[in-house]
Amino acid sequence: MKIYHREEINSFLQKYESRRSDVAQDVENAVSEILRNVRDRGDAALADYAAQFDRTDLQKFGIKVAGNELKSAHQNLDENLLEALRSSRKNIERFHSKSLPQSWFSWEDDGVVLGQRVLPLERVGVYVPGGKAAYPSSLLMGVVPAQVAGVSEIVVVTPSDKNGCVNQTILAAAYELGIDKVFRVGGAHAIAALAYGTETIPRVDKIVGPGNIYVATAKKLLFGQCGIDMVAGPSEVAIIADAAADPVYVAADLLAQAEHDPLASAILLTDSAGLAKNVQIEFEKQLEKLSRKEIVLQSGKNYGGIILADSMHECIHLCNKFAPEHLGLHVQNAWDMLGQIKNAGAIFLGSYSPETIGDYWAGPNHILPTNGSARFSSPLRAEDFLKTSSVISFTKEAMVKHADKIITFAHSEGLDAHANAIQKRISE
Repeated sequence: MKIYHREEINSFLQKYESRRSDVAQDVENAVSEILRNVRDRGDAALADYAAQFDRTDLQKFGIKVAGNELKSAHQNLDENLLEALRSSRKNIERFHSKSLPQSWFSWEDDGVVLGQRVLPLERVGVYVPGGKAAYPSSLLMGVVPAQVAGVSEIVVVTPSDKNGCVNQTILAAAYELGIDKVFRVGGAHAIAALAYGTETIPRVDKIVGPGNIYVATAKKLLFGQCGIDMVAGPSEVAIIADAAADPVYVAADLLAQAEHDPLASAILLTDSAGLAKNVQIEFEKQLEKLSRKEIVLQSGKNYGGIILADSMHECIHLCNKFAPEHLGLHVQNAWDMLGQIKNAGAIFLGSYSPETIGDYWAGPNHILPTNGSARFSSPLRAEDFLKTSSVISFTKEAMVKHADKIITFAHSEGLDAHANAIQKRISE
Protein backbone atom coordinates (compact mmCIF):
# COMPACT_ATOMS: atom_id res chain seq x y z
CA MET A 1 0.00 0.00 0.00
CA LYS A 2 1.53 3.27 -1.12
CA ILE A 3 2.20 6.20 1.20
CA TYR A 4 1.17 9.55 -0.31
CA HIS A 5 3.08 12.57 0.96
CA ARG A 6 1.79 16.14 0.89
CA GLU A 7 2.85 16.89 -2.68
CA GLU A 8 1.10 13.71 -3.88
CA ILE A 9 -2.23 14.11 -2.08
CA ASN A 10 -3.91 16.03 -4.91
CA SER A 11 -3.05 13.34 -7.43
CA PHE A 12 -4.53 10.72 -5.12
CA LEU A 13 -7.68 12.79 -4.68
CA GLN A 14 -8.10 13.04 -8.45
CA LYS A 15 -7.74 9.28 -8.81
CA TYR A 16 -10.21 8.68 -5.98
CA GLU A 17 -12.71 11.15 -7.45
CA SER A 18 -12.69 9.16 -10.70
CA ARG A 19 -14.73 6.49 -8.91
CA ARG A 20 -17.59 8.96 -8.80
CA SER A 21 -17.70 9.55 -12.54
CA ASP A 22 -20.81 8.79 -14.52
CA VAL A 23 -21.65 5.22 -15.45
CA ALA A 24 -20.12 4.21 -18.79
CA GLN A 25 -22.63 4.67 -21.59
CA ASP A 26 -22.28 1.06 -22.72
CA VAL A 27 -23.30 -0.15 -19.25
CA GLU A 28 -26.31 2.14 -19.18
CA ASN A 29 -27.34 1.11 -22.69
CA ALA A 30 -27.05 -2.58 -21.82
CA VAL A 31 -29.08 -2.14 -18.63
CA SER A 32 -31.75 -0.11 -20.43
CA GLU A 33 -32.19 -2.93 -22.93
CA ILE A 34 -32.50 -5.48 -20.11
CA LEU A 35 -35.14 -3.36 -18.38
CA ARG A 36 -37.22 -3.01 -21.55
CA ASN A 37 -36.98 -6.71 -22.29
CA VAL A 38 -38.10 -7.78 -18.80
CA ARG A 39 -40.92 -5.23 -18.85
CA ASP A 40 -42.19 -6.56 -22.18
CA ARG A 41 -41.49 -10.29 -21.88
CA GLY A 42 -41.57 -11.01 -18.16
CA ASP A 43 -40.50 -14.49 -17.07
CA ALA A 44 -39.31 -15.42 -20.55
CA ALA A 45 -36.76 -12.61 -20.43
CA LEU A 46 -35.64 -13.69 -16.96
CA ALA A 47 -35.01 -17.20 -18.24
CA ASP A 48 -32.98 -15.87 -21.16
CA TYR A 49 -30.79 -13.68 -18.97
CA ALA A 50 -30.30 -16.41 -16.34
CA ALA A 51 -29.04 -18.70 -19.10
CA GLN A 52 -26.80 -15.97 -20.50
CA PHE A 53 -25.27 -14.62 -17.31
CA ASP A 54 -25.52 -17.46 -14.78
CA ARG A 55 -25.81 -20.44 -17.15
CA THR A 56 -28.91 -21.43 -15.18
CA ASP A 57 -31.94 -23.17 -16.66
CA LEU A 58 -34.85 -21.47 -14.86
CA GLN A 59 -37.37 -23.56 -16.78
CA LYS A 60 -35.80 -26.62 -15.17
CA PHE A 61 -35.14 -25.29 -11.68
CA GLY A 62 -37.96 -22.75 -11.43
CA ILE A 63 -37.78 -19.03 -10.73
CA LYS A 64 -39.20 -19.36 -7.23
CA VAL A 65 -37.26 -21.22 -4.58
CA ALA A 66 -39.52 -23.94 -3.20
CA GLY A 67 -40.50 -23.96 0.46
CA ASN A 68 -38.83 -27.31 1.04
CA GLU A 69 -35.53 -25.87 -0.26
CA LEU A 70 -35.73 -23.08 2.29
CA LYS A 71 -36.59 -25.49 5.10
CA SER A 72 -33.85 -27.94 4.15
CA ALA A 73 -31.22 -25.18 4.10
CA HIS A 74 -32.35 -24.08 7.54
CA GLN A 75 -32.28 -27.61 8.95
CA ASN A 76 -28.79 -28.27 7.58
CA LEU A 77 -27.22 -24.99 8.67
CA ASP A 78 -24.42 -25.20 11.20
CA GLU A 79 -25.94 -24.61 14.63
CA ASN A 80 -23.30 -22.07 15.63
CA LEU A 81 -23.92 -20.04 12.49
CA LEU A 82 -27.67 -20.22 13.05
CA GLU A 83 -27.25 -18.86 16.57
CA ALA A 84 -25.07 -16.08 15.22
CA LEU A 85 -27.78 -15.16 12.68
CA ARG A 86 -30.41 -15.13 15.41
CA SER A 87 -28.35 -12.91 17.69
CA SER A 88 -27.52 -10.55 14.85
CA ARG A 89 -31.20 -10.31 13.98
CA LYS A 90 -32.07 -9.33 17.56
CA ASN A 91 -29.42 -6.61 17.55
CA ILE A 92 -30.69 -5.21 14.24
CA GLU A 93 -34.28 -5.27 15.48
CA ARG A 94 -33.34 -3.54 18.73
CA PHE A 95 -31.44 -0.75 17.01
CA HIS A 96 -33.94 -0.03 14.24
CA SER A 97 -36.98 -0.05 16.51
CA LYS A 98 -35.65 2.93 18.49
CA SER A 99 -36.23 5.58 15.85
CA LEU A 100 -39.58 4.74 14.27
CA PRO A 101 -41.75 7.85 13.77
CA GLN A 102 -45.35 7.77 14.94
CA SER A 103 -48.58 9.16 13.54
CA TRP A 104 -49.65 12.33 15.31
CA PHE A 105 -52.52 14.84 15.31
CA SER A 106 -52.74 18.38 16.64
CA TRP A 107 -56.04 20.09 17.48
CA GLU A 108 -55.68 23.80 16.75
CA ASP A 109 -58.01 26.76 17.28
CA ASP A 110 -61.40 26.95 15.52
CA GLY A 111 -61.62 23.19 15.08
CA VAL A 112 -58.58 22.85 12.80
CA VAL A 113 -56.93 19.43 12.97
CA LEU A 114 -53.49 18.91 11.46
CA GLY A 115 -51.42 15.78 11.57
CA GLN A 116 -49.25 13.15 10.00
CA ARG A 117 -50.30 9.59 9.28
CA VAL A 118 -47.47 7.03 9.12
CA LEU A 119 -47.95 3.75 7.28
CA PRO A 120 -45.57 0.97 6.22
CA LEU A 121 -45.01 0.17 2.57
CA GLU A 122 -47.05 -2.81 1.43
CA ARG A 123 -44.47 -4.78 -0.56
CA VAL A 124 -40.68 -4.44 -0.62
CA GLY A 125 -38.01 -6.19 -2.69
CA VAL A 126 -34.62 -7.04 -1.17
CA TYR A 127 -31.70 -7.76 -3.49
CA VAL A 128 -29.05 -10.05 -2.00
CA PRO A 129 -25.74 -10.47 -3.88
CA GLY A 130 -24.85 -14.07 -4.58
CA GLY A 131 -22.24 -14.08 -7.33
CA LYS A 132 -18.51 -13.95 -6.55
CA ALA A 133 -19.43 -13.36 -2.92
CA ALA A 134 -22.73 -14.12 -1.20
CA TYR A 135 -23.82 -11.95 1.70
CA PRO A 136 -26.43 -13.40 4.07
CA SER A 137 -25.73 -10.39 6.28
CA SER A 138 -27.19 -8.16 3.57
CA LEU A 139 -30.38 -10.22 3.71
CA LEU A 140 -30.68 -9.45 7.42
CA MET A 141 -29.91 -5.77 6.87
CA GLY A 142 -32.56 -5.46 4.17
CA VAL A 143 -35.31 -7.61 5.64
CA VAL A 144 -35.21 -6.96 9.40
CA PRO A 145 -35.70 -3.15 9.27
CA ALA A 146 -38.59 -3.69 6.84
CA GLN A 147 -40.16 -6.11 9.31
CA VAL A 148 -39.61 -3.64 12.15
CA ALA A 149 -41.42 -1.00 10.07
CA GLY A 150 -44.37 -3.36 9.54
CA VAL A 151 -44.00 -4.15 5.82
CA SER A 152 -46.54 -6.90 5.13
CA GLU A 153 -44.84 -8.61 2.18
CA ILE A 154 -41.10 -8.94 1.52
CA VAL A 155 -39.71 -10.42 -1.69
CA VAL A 156 -36.09 -11.57 -1.97
CA VAL A 157 -34.12 -11.99 -5.20
CA THR A 158 -30.66 -13.55 -5.35
CA PRO A 159 -28.78 -15.32 -8.15
CA SER A 160 -28.11 -19.04 -8.35
CA ASP A 161 -25.25 -21.06 -9.81
CA LYS A 162 -25.46 -23.11 -13.02
CA ASN A 163 -27.07 -25.96 -11.07
CA GLY A 164 -29.86 -23.72 -9.83
CA CYS A 165 -28.43 -23.68 -6.30
CA VAL A 166 -28.76 -20.54 -4.20
CA ASN A 167 -26.33 -19.91 -1.35
CA GLN A 168 -27.59 -22.13 1.46
CA THR A 169 -26.94 -19.63 4.26
CA ILE A 170 -29.03 -17.03 2.42
CA LEU A 171 -31.88 -19.53 2.12
CA ALA A 172 -31.57 -20.55 5.76
CA ALA A 173 -31.59 -16.92 6.87
CA ALA A 174 -34.68 -16.24 4.75
CA TYR A 175 -36.47 -19.20 6.37
CA GLU A 176 -35.42 -18.02 9.83
CA LEU A 177 -36.90 -14.59 9.06
CA GLY A 178 -40.15 -16.07 7.78
CA ILE A 179 -39.57 -15.06 4.16
CA ASP A 180 -41.20 -17.50 1.74
CA LYS A 181 -40.93 -15.48 -1.47
CA VAL A 182 -37.36 -16.04 -2.63
CA PHE A 183 -36.51 -16.02 -6.34
CA ARG A 184 -33.33 -17.35 -7.96
CA VAL A 185 -32.59 -14.37 -10.20
CA GLY A 186 -29.93 -11.70 -9.91
CA GLY A 187 -28.45 -8.82 -11.83
CA ALA A 188 -30.24 -5.97 -13.57
CA HIS A 189 -32.99 -8.34 -14.77
CA ALA A 190 -33.90 -9.15 -11.16
CA ILE A 191 -34.23 -5.44 -10.38
CA ALA A 192 -36.44 -5.00 -13.46
CA ALA A 193 -38.63 -7.92 -12.36
CA LEU A 194 -39.16 -6.32 -8.95
CA ALA A 195 -39.95 -2.92 -10.44
CA TYR A 196 -42.34 -4.05 -13.20
CA GLY A 197 -43.52 -7.41 -11.93
CA THR A 198 -43.61 -10.58 -14.02
CA GLU A 199 -45.87 -13.62 -14.16
CA THR A 200 -43.98 -15.06 -11.18
CA ILE A 201 -42.33 -12.17 -9.35
CA PRO A 202 -44.69 -9.56 -7.87
CA ARG A 203 -44.17 -5.85 -8.42
CA VAL A 204 -42.83 -4.08 -5.32
CA ASP A 205 -43.10 -0.56 -3.95
CA LYS A 206 -39.41 -0.21 -3.11
CA ILE A 207 -36.14 -2.04 -3.81
CA VAL A 208 -33.26 -2.15 -1.33
CA GLY A 209 -29.93 -3.94 -1.15
CA PRO A 210 -26.41 -3.70 -2.57
CA GLY A 211 -25.22 -5.02 -5.93
CA ASN A 212 -22.74 -4.57 -8.75
CA ILE A 213 -22.63 -1.72 -11.28
CA TYR A 214 -25.43 -3.29 -13.35
CA VAL A 215 -27.69 -3.64 -10.33
CA ALA A 216 -26.93 -0.08 -9.20
CA THR A 217 -27.58 1.29 -12.69
CA ALA A 218 -30.88 -0.59 -12.95
CA LYS A 219 -32.02 0.88 -9.62
CA LYS A 220 -31.06 4.35 -10.77
CA LEU A 221 -32.95 4.05 -14.07
CA LEU A 222 -36.04 2.57 -12.40
CA PHE A 223 -36.38 5.18 -9.67
CA GLY A 224 -39.88 6.57 -10.07
CA GLN A 225 -41.25 3.25 -11.27
CA CYS A 226 -40.69 2.28 -7.65
CA GLY A 227 -38.63 3.57 -4.75
CA ILE A 228 -35.01 2.63 -4.10
CA ASP A 229 -32.77 2.90 -1.07
CA MET A 230 -29.75 4.42 -2.82
CA VAL A 231 -27.48 4.08 -5.83
CA ALA A 232 -24.54 2.33 -4.22
CA GLY A 233 -21.02 2.25 -5.60
CA PRO A 234 -17.98 0.20 -4.56
CA SER A 235 -17.44 -0.10 -0.82
CA GLU A 236 -14.98 2.11 1.05
CA VAL A 237 -13.38 2.80 4.41
CA ALA A 238 -11.33 5.70 5.72
CA ILE A 239 -9.38 5.41 8.95
CA ILE A 240 -8.04 8.37 10.89
CA ALA A 241 -5.21 7.25 13.15
CA ASP A 242 -2.71 9.04 15.38
CA ALA A 243 0.76 7.99 16.51
CA ALA A 244 -0.68 5.94 19.38
CA ALA A 245 -2.77 3.70 17.09
CA ASP A 246 -1.92 0.01 16.80
CA PRO A 247 -0.64 -0.65 13.25
CA VAL A 248 -1.81 -4.27 13.46
CA TYR A 249 -5.41 -3.20 14.02
CA VAL A 250 -5.27 -0.43 11.44
CA ALA A 251 -3.86 -2.73 8.76
CA ALA A 252 -6.41 -5.42 9.59
CA ASP A 253 -9.28 -2.95 9.16
CA LEU A 254 -7.92 -1.68 5.84
CA LEU A 255 -7.58 -5.25 4.55
CA ALA A 256 -11.10 -6.12 5.69
CA GLN A 257 -12.44 -3.46 3.36
CA ALA A 258 -10.06 -4.02 0.46
CA GLU A 259 -11.01 -7.69 0.13
CA HIS A 260 -14.54 -6.81 -0.98
CA ASP A 261 -13.86 -5.78 -4.55
CA PRO A 262 -11.04 -4.60 -6.86
CA LEU A 263 -12.80 -1.21 -6.91
CA ALA A 264 -13.13 -1.00 -3.11
CA SER A 265 -11.26 1.80 -1.41
CA ALA A 266 -9.29 1.55 1.85
CA ILE A 267 -7.58 4.77 2.97
CA LEU A 268 -5.54 5.63 6.05
CA LEU A 269 -5.26 9.29 7.08
CA THR A 270 -2.55 10.04 9.62
CA ASP A 271 -0.10 12.74 10.69
CA SER A 272 2.43 10.18 11.95
CA ALA A 273 5.17 9.10 9.54
CA GLY A 274 6.10 6.29 11.91
CA LEU A 275 2.58 4.88 12.01
CA ALA A 276 2.24 5.22 8.23
CA LYS A 277 5.37 3.11 7.68
CA ASN A 278 4.41 0.51 10.29
CA VAL A 279 0.92 0.12 8.82
CA GLN A 280 2.41 -0.27 5.36
CA ILE A 281 4.66 -3.10 6.64
CA GLU A 282 1.86 -4.77 8.59
CA PHE A 283 -0.52 -4.52 5.63
CA GLU A 284 1.88 -6.50 3.44
CA LYS A 285 2.53 -9.01 6.22
CA GLN A 286 -1.15 -9.78 6.86
CA LEU A 287 -1.95 -9.78 3.15
CA GLU A 288 0.20 -12.86 2.53
CA LYS A 289 -2.16 -15.03 4.57
CA LEU A 290 -5.43 -13.92 2.96
CA SER A 291 -7.42 -16.04 0.51
CA ARG A 292 -8.55 -12.97 -1.47
CA LYS A 293 -5.03 -11.62 -1.87
CA GLU A 294 -5.38 -10.77 -5.58
CA ILE A 295 -8.52 -8.72 -5.00
CA VAL A 296 -6.80 -6.82 -2.18
CA LEU A 297 -3.78 -6.09 -4.38
CA GLN A 298 -5.99 -4.65 -7.11
CA SER A 299 -8.04 -2.64 -4.62
CA GLY A 300 -4.94 -1.20 -2.98
CA LYS A 301 -3.42 -0.28 -6.33
CA ASN A 302 -6.61 1.25 -7.72
CA TYR A 303 -8.08 3.35 -4.92
CA GLY A 304 -6.27 2.55 -1.66
CA GLY A 305 -3.47 4.35 0.05
CA ILE A 306 -1.93 5.91 3.14
CA ILE A 307 -2.16 9.69 3.21
CA LEU A 308 0.49 11.34 5.38
CA ALA A 309 -0.98 14.71 6.33
CA ASP A 310 0.57 17.61 8.23
CA SER A 311 -1.92 17.49 11.11
CA MET A 312 -4.99 15.82 12.55
CA HIS A 313 -6.94 18.88 11.45
CA GLU A 314 -5.97 18.17 7.83
CA CYS A 315 -6.88 14.47 8.27
CA ILE A 316 -10.36 15.47 9.41
CA HIS A 317 -10.72 17.98 6.57
CA LEU A 318 -9.80 15.36 3.95
CA CYS A 319 -12.08 12.79 5.56
CA ASN A 320 -15.06 15.14 5.39
CA LYS A 321 -14.19 15.69 1.74
CA PHE A 322 -14.11 11.93 1.08
CA ALA A 323 -17.44 11.45 2.95
CA PRO A 324 -16.60 7.75 3.38
CA GLU A 325 -19.05 4.90 3.69
CA HIS A 326 -17.18 3.63 6.78
CA LEU A 327 -14.97 5.72 9.03
CA GLY A 328 -12.73 4.31 11.76
CA LEU A 329 -11.32 6.63 14.41
CA HIS A 330 -8.14 5.02 15.79
CA VAL A 331 -7.22 8.02 17.92
CA GLN A 332 -6.76 8.59 21.64
CA ASN A 333 -9.78 10.89 22.00
CA ALA A 334 -12.23 9.45 19.50
CA TRP A 335 -15.30 10.90 21.20
CA ASP A 336 -13.77 14.37 21.11
CA MET A 337 -13.07 14.01 17.38
CA LEU A 338 -16.61 12.79 16.64
CA GLY A 339 -18.01 16.31 16.77
CA GLN A 340 -15.69 17.37 13.94
CA ILE A 341 -16.84 14.61 11.57
CA LYS A 342 -19.52 15.95 9.24
CA ASN A 343 -19.75 13.35 6.47
CA ALA A 344 -19.65 9.58 7.03
CA GLY A 345 -22.08 6.70 6.63
CA ALA A 346 -21.06 4.78 9.76
CA ILE A 347 -18.49 5.89 12.33
CA PHE A 348 -16.52 3.38 14.40
CA LEU A 349 -14.95 4.87 17.52
CA GLY A 350 -11.81 3.41 19.03
CA SER A 351 -9.49 0.50 18.34
CA TYR A 352 -12.01 -2.12 19.44
CA SER A 353 -14.83 -1.05 17.12
CA PRO A 354 -13.75 -2.50 13.77
CA GLU A 355 -15.96 -2.24 10.72
CA THR A 356 -16.59 -5.99 10.90
CA ILE A 357 -18.72 -5.42 14.00
CA GLY A 358 -20.93 -3.10 11.98
CA ASP A 359 -21.17 -5.53 9.08
CA TYR A 360 -22.50 -8.39 11.16
CA TRP A 361 -23.33 -7.64 14.71
CA ALA A 362 -23.83 -4.22 16.28
CA GLY A 363 -27.29 -3.46 14.87
CA PRO A 364 -26.93 -0.31 12.73
CA ASN A 365 -27.36 -1.03 9.05
CA HIS A 366 -24.40 -1.90 6.83
CA ILE A 367 -26.26 -0.75 3.71
CA LEU A 368 -24.63 2.67 3.62
CA PRO A 369 -24.13 5.66 1.30
CA THR A 370 -21.02 5.37 -0.89
CA ASN A 371 -19.09 7.46 -3.41
CA GLY A 372 -19.29 10.59 -1.27
CA SER A 373 -23.09 10.46 -0.97
CA ALA A 374 -22.77 10.50 2.84
CA ARG A 375 -22.67 14.27 2.32
CA PHE A 376 -26.42 14.19 1.76
CA SER A 377 -27.80 10.72 2.50
CA SER A 378 -28.02 8.21 5.35
CA PRO A 379 -27.76 4.49 6.10
CA LEU A 380 -30.78 2.31 5.39
CA ARG A 381 -33.23 2.66 8.29
CA ALA A 382 -36.59 1.29 9.32
CA GLU A 383 -37.98 4.75 8.48
CA ASP A 384 -37.11 4.09 4.83
CA PHE A 385 -39.86 1.47 4.74
CA LEU A 386 -42.51 3.94 5.88
CA LYS A 387 -44.52 6.58 4.06
CA THR A 388 -46.36 9.53 5.54
CA SER A 389 -49.52 11.37 4.61
CA SER A 390 -50.38 14.84 5.82
CA VAL A 391 -53.84 15.14 7.39
CA ILE A 392 -55.75 18.46 7.18
CA SER A 393 -59.24 19.14 8.55
CA PHE A 394 -60.82 22.65 8.70
CA THR A 395 -64.23 23.55 10.00
CA LYS A 396 -66.32 26.13 8.12
CA GLU A 397 -65.55 28.74 10.76
CA ALA A 398 -61.80 28.13 10.46
CA MET A 399 -61.90 28.33 6.67
CA VAL A 400 -63.85 31.60 6.70
CA LYS A 401 -61.47 33.09 9.27
CA HIS A 402 -58.48 32.64 6.95
CA ALA A 403 -60.27 32.96 3.59
CA ASP A 404 -59.12 36.47 2.66
CA LYS A 405 -55.43 35.67 3.09
CA ILE A 406 -55.74 32.40 1.17
CA ILE A 407 -57.56 34.14 -1.71
CA THR A 408 -54.93 36.87 -1.80
CA PHE A 409 -52.18 34.28 -1.98
CA ALA A 410 -53.92 32.40 -4.83
CA HIS A 411 -54.48 35.57 -6.87
CA SER A 412 -50.81 36.51 -6.44
CA GLU A 413 -49.91 33.36 -8.34
CA GLY A 414 -52.55 33.96 -11.02
CA LEU A 415 -54.57 30.90 -10.00
CA ASP A 416 -58.17 32.14 -10.08
CA ALA A 417 -59.67 28.67 -9.74
CA HIS A 418 -57.74 28.17 -6.53
CA ALA A 419 -59.18 31.40 -5.20
CA ASN A 420 -62.70 30.44 -6.36
CA ALA A 421 -62.49 27.14 -4.44
CA ILE A 422 -62.44 29.30 -1.30
CA GLN A 423 -64.73 32.08 -2.55
CA LYS A 424 -67.55 29.67 -3.50
CA ARG A 425 -67.63 28.37 0.05
CA ILE A 426 -67.81 31.86 1.49
CA SER A 427 -70.62 32.74 -0.90
CA GLU A 428 -72.75 29.97 0.50
